[in-house]
Amino acid sequence: MTTFLIRRIVQMIIVIILSSIVAYGLLYLAPGGPMVEFQQRQMGGGRGLSQADLARIRARFELDLHPVTRFTRWFVGLPRGPITIAGQTFLADLQVGCAVPGQVRLRYPDGRVEIVEEGCDQPVTMADLEGRRVSRGILFGDFGRSQVIARDQPISTLIWSRLPYTLALMGVSTFLAILFGVLIGIYSATRQYSRFDYIMTTVTFVGASLPSFFFGIILILVFAIWAKEAGLPYLPPGNATANRNYVVPLLGTVTAGSPLDFLLHFIMPCAVLTFINIAQWSRFVRASMLEVLRQDYVRTARAKGVREQLVIVKHALRNALIPFVTLLAGILPTLFAGAAITEAVFNWPGLGQLLIDSLNRFDYVVAMALLYITIVLQLIGYLISDIMYTVVDPRIRLT
Repeated sequence: MTTFLIRRIVQMIIVIILSSIVAYGLLYLAPGGPMVEFQQRQMGGGRGLSQADLARIRARFELDLHPVTRFTRWFVGLPRGPITIAGQTFLADLQVGCAVPGQVRLRYPDGRVEIVEEGCDQPVTMADLEGRRVSRGILFGDFGRSQVIARDQPISTLIWSRLPYTLALMGVSTFLAILFGVLIGIYSATRQYSRFDYIMTTVTFVGASLPSFFFGIILILVFAIWAKEAGLPYLPPGNATANRNYVVPLLGTVTAGSPLDFLLHFIMPCAVLTFINIAQWSRFVRASMLEVLRQDYVRTARAKGVREQLVIVKHALRNALIPFVTLLAGILPTLFAGAAITEAVFNWPGLGQLLIDSLNRFDYVVAMALLYITIVLQLIGYLISDIMYTVVDPRIRLT
């Protein structure tokens, strides 16, 4: 076991490095970024990119660094200190600030001071640059600062503020999906070709085929719009809580921000995720159970007079769950990353919605942090599933 864990940890480190390079490279090549606003301004015939604007952009987003250097500073916080660019040496914490109104002062390590005309609306101080340009690296838990969504705020703070919403939504929906999905899959397998099996097979096929946003829109139309127009009890169409009090038939006045308000907003996104996941879990468990029920040892147990419930639970179910453990590896990253499309449909303020917002608003630093954490959790999930194999099947040994 010890040898296996050491080998897997080394493999995880290699995969994290390679996947981080790929993710960083893809987002680096993606359109958008801090230059878009100025490019659009130039194309629209407005004021061109001034030297002051260029200096502030380079200092804030490290556009003067080579992409490889930028990646190593983002990933492990190296190199620190002086950096050589185009034959000149600049400090990592290059000081940029307003000397007088209408001017930007650039001070270089050699003592040279350059005064750039044009306005300086929001001066960048030494403290700001130390937070942005000198970090420990994302590998050591320093995710940097948001550039657009929560300007200059630590990304870790932004993630922690959204994490409870995602954990609540994904935790409840995943628990309900596994509970009912396993039960439905087992019952369908033991009652193969029955009416219940035909109905559940059709329902799960529909649930696994159609996208989540389709079900989300249908629920909003039925339970939020049509129910409200008909004077029936309705559910709020989006967000986690309301901005003001509202009245729901039979429930009366619902106070904004109350537990009841949160529950009403929670029902529809949770129902969508639960239904889709039940369809996937039940189909998988049903197929696995059908394969196990045809094995000789199950027939032998029945021939020996063992009760049918005991045959299913003790002999069939445990062996049917061996491939089921593989799917459990995806639960851990899902609990963190959330369901981006479902959260976007219902405007649920979770991490999935944060990922979409960061991509739409070109806040790639936030997107890279979320992708990196998801990769790490996925690898940890695979490691946990490998260990769980030994619990489910004693014949498996990790060496």
